[in-house]
Amino acid sequence: MRLHTLCDQSPKETSFTLFRMTTRHFIIATAGHVDHGKSALVKALTGTDPDRLPEEKRRQISIDLGFAELNLTAASGDKIHAGIVDVPGHEDFVRTMIAGVGSIDLALVVIAADDGWMPQTEEHLQILTYLGVERAVIALAKSDLGNVENVTEQIRNHLRETVFVKSRMIPTSVRSGEGIENLKNVIASELAAVQPQRDFGKPRLFVDRAFTMRGIGTVVTGTLTGGRLHRGQTISVQPQNLQARVRSIQSHGIEMDCAQPGMRTALSLRDLAIDQVKRGDAITASDFAPASALIVQIERSPRLFAKQPASAKATAGKPAARPLKNGGSVYLHHGTSRVAARITLLEKEKLEPSQKIIAHLKLAAPIFAFVRDRFVIRDGSEQHTIAGGVVLDLDGTRLCDARDLKLLSMPATAPDDIDLCVRSEIARRGFVPRKTLLGRSHFSAGEISEALMRLQRNNEIALSEEIAADGAFWGMLRNQTIALIDNAHKQNPERPGLDLSELRSVLRDQPENVFEALIAELCTDDFVRKGSAIARASHQSVLPVRLQAVARKIREALSQKPFDPPPRHQIETDRDGHLVLRFLVESGEAIEVGSDAVLLRENFEHIKARIAEFVSKNGPATVSELRRALESSRRIMVPLLEKLDREGFTRRVEDKRMLSTIH
Repeated sequence: MRLHTLCDQSPKETSFTLFRMTTRHFIIATAGHVDHGKSALVKALTGTDPDRLPEEKRRQISIDLGFAELNLTAASGDKIHAGIVDVPGHEDFVRTMIAGVGSIDLALVVIAADDGWMPQTEEHLQILTYLGVERAVIALAKSDLGNVENVTEQIRNHLRETVFVKSRMIPTSVRSGEGIENLKNVIASELAAVQPQRDFGKPRLFVDRAFTMRGIGTVVTGTLTGGRLHRGQTISVQPQNLQARVRSIQSHGIEMDCAQPGMRTALSLRDLAIDQVKRGDAITASDFAPASALIVQIERSPRLFAKQPASAKATAGKPAARPLKNGGSVYLHHGTSRVAARITLLEKEKLEPSQKIIAHLKLAAPIFAFVRDRFVIRDGSEQHTIAGGVVLDLDGTRLCDARDLKLLSMPATAPDDIDLCVRSEIARRGFVPRKTLLGRSHFSAGEISEALMRLQRNNEIALSEEIAADGAFWGMLRNQTIALIDNAHKQNPERPGLDLSELRSVLRDQPENVFEALIAELCTDDFVRKGSAIARASHQSVLPVRLQAVARKIREALSQKPFDPPPRHQIETDRDGHLVLRFLVESGEAIEVGSDAVLLRENFEHIKARIAEFVSKNGPATVSELRRALESSRRIMVPLLEKLDREGFTRRVEDKRMLSTIH
């Protein structure tokens, strides 16, 4: 069975044609006060009534999100396909409005000529600003009622000192048709100047609708951002981390194999029950984990006093204008989700309008966020929009000190500067595994890799196959390690180098991947790895003069009975004996065949040759036979033969040894 129209306002039969992927895709969202004609204007532009619910028809106001599509041609001849999200304007449905205006390219702000600027116009403007929307078209609706010039001047005054100050303003009337075509042309002109949403290989679709269709199963819709989704692809539903497969994809009734960023997208997820997915969830193809605590930069609009009474006493009583205090409980709106949160301000005790501050947010439930995502904060009663902000760090469990706050502030001022973001992230942590560096961000893996190479060329960071490290941190760690190696050479010249287990103990605060990267880098320079030790390449193990006599004594002891030397504990009777015997073993002059058995190398080679000669002449031999033939002891012969077995020189068959075929 085919997947029918899922991004439209209701399921219906439609014809299916291949979607032209050369078309540029954008998302428009309406904004404005209740009863200013947003839905009627969308219908006039597209022919689709976005109000789909019976209650919306009865009350004649939008309650939930509505959807339509608008196909335009720019002056250049470019084809433009815009998905329109129509939002409710009533103050009771602001939370629904916020869910509809994330990830948009253009805001269509609708203001009725007979009412002018109203409270929800102001709040919607602040929400758009908090979410980083920078482009808008102002539709002056109901212009046939007159008062156009006065309202136009009023609107210009309200837009002063906002990013929308230069927005085009078009008088329109759905009743007479005035300005509708002009509005289409202006929208086309605005979108022609916009770069389509980026594909950085990390698709996310924040669910704004979830429903079931007979023969299709569970269907979710939303605006796709960050990357592409393909039919047949395995996706996850976050934050529940549920797996499913995309059975089919549509955009405004058109079936396709692949949806791209900037598309209104419907996905058939037959593997999921309808009660497993809802508005606020995120569909993704990545394996990133959701976050329960965030480090963010919060800002409060200077306009929070704009609609407040003049007296200080009255102003103080308005929740929207009161300072945002440390420890306050709020609601965080991110994507299409809404979650309770507690704020801890990290730089001061309260946040006034016109100010920005770094804060910690402890969430009541996890969300699927990326660094640089924008959000809106409303008060605990959900009556007022009080702040907005941007995500700086998804590891809200780390404590922030003054240095952290400074480094966090840097990318907040230039969130699109990838070199700055990468450098700041590495500097904060000292090192970051390369495969996870800014993984949950709006940068692609290729962009991050190129930034790392640039920073390495500028000697700002150090790179290995596994990690990226801050230049200062890495230099300090490298110098500390070199000093430890040099000190080991000085204090124990008889040893091949600094034992890696000793070095690990000193650098116990560093993870294994950092330790291994450090050793690997040193070994590309002036150092070598010698078994379980690291040393300068120029280092030659040598016994101190004071130990030379001890060495002669030990060599003599090992030579008196070459195939049956004394037990080890009789040779290394003191610390000097232990140091010398260790030197002889590490330098290869002696061979450790067991915990209590050591042979000089020349004697080890001789006994191997004698074993080979005996077995070749007499056939497989037991331990006792070899012990007697070589005038050795069981203490030596048992661990020796086990060592030769491991090395593949001999092979045990029942209780006898034969020469290995490899030998």
